[in-house]
Amino acid sequence: MTPKTNVDVFDRDASAGGGYAYTATERLSCRFATQRSLEAILEAGQFAGRSIVDMGCGDGHYTIRLWDRGRPRALTGVDAAPAAIQIAVLRKQARPIRFEVGDAHKLPFPDNSFDLALVQSILHHDNDPADILREAFRLAPAILIHEPNGNNFGLKIIEKVSRYHREHDEKSYSSRQIVRWLRQAGGDIEWRRFAGFVPMFCPDWLARTMKLAEPVIEGVPGLRALGCAVFVVVATRK
Repeated sequence: MTPKTNVDVFDRDASAGGGYAYTATERLSCRFATQRSLEAILEAGQFAGRSIVDMGCGDGHYTIRLWDRGRPRALTGVDAAPAAIQIAVLRKQARPIRFEVGDAHKLPFPDNSFDLALVQSILHHDNDPADILREAFRLAPAILIHEPNGNNFGLKIIEKVSRYHREHDEKSYSSRQIVRWLRQAGGDIEWRRFAGFVPMFCPDWLARTMKLAEPVIEGVPGLRALGCAVFVVVATRK
């Protein structure tokens, strides 16, 4: 998260629950959703042997799993919520991941400090997403973005009616808008994918049903663009 978001709500979540509501839980829908997101990020094939900056690492849930499965050379996680960083440091155990508090709009690293900037589910909390992408391209020649799929009409409804989504100022963006920001920041699109179908915090019976339908949704071009839960895209600096 960044200072242009409500950092306090994320600090509160991390302090109260030992992590964020969707990671420090056994709720089936959250486990399905986070696991599919992790897989979709790894499917881009961008981590092995590279130095990575995770520009909104939160409580470290994804960062640690990306270290274990992605096999990067080095991994730095940064987040504006101090309580979340404290949780991440505890969770990493002996892994050589560097976690620190910082603003994703202005990070204290020289130009081209990393091979890849991971922008994982922070744009939809921010008031100036395009600025984060400009900062990402300053830090690395390649960006991997993971975001809720703003093409999904059901997600737009959830953002309006869900108390959790309102409290966390969630406002998803269309894939077209994200691609436009990347190009405006000087990027070429190298890879993109829509993935997942299970929404977080839904009842277990619905999570199981939607998980069964997930391969079908992902397999049909028009359907996946409108129905999938997340959008993942890789861009390289021109």
